[in-house]
Amino acid sequence: MNSSITLENAQIQVDKWIKTFGVKYFGELTNMAILTEEVGELARVIVRTYGEQSFKESDKNANLADEMADVLWVLICLANQTGVNLTDAFEKNMLKKTERDKTRHLENDKLK
Repeated sequence: MNSSITLENAQIQVDKWIKTFGVKYFGELTNMAILTEEVGELARVIVRTYGEQSFKESDKNANLADEMADVLWVLICLANQTGVNLTDAFEKNMLKKTERDKTRHLENDKLK
């Protein structure tokens, strides 16, 4: 596996996989529901690993990285089917956050 994959390459790989093995993309609303489900599974692992809840027997094989990758997969599906270039979106979002929050967190006494 290529450890330096770009968002653009990830979008291309997911699209090729869907067209080769997945037949077609699920509808946007279905994928939104699947994304919600995957975020819930990620939350379950995090709350059991870092929170106060203990693992159930059925959760013991859960893998944090795999759950994060599942969330990323469905997010990429949604981006592909709605025409969002995640590289452009991420770069614009970083600029927005930097401009808006360049001093906000540094000046937050709660973070010191």
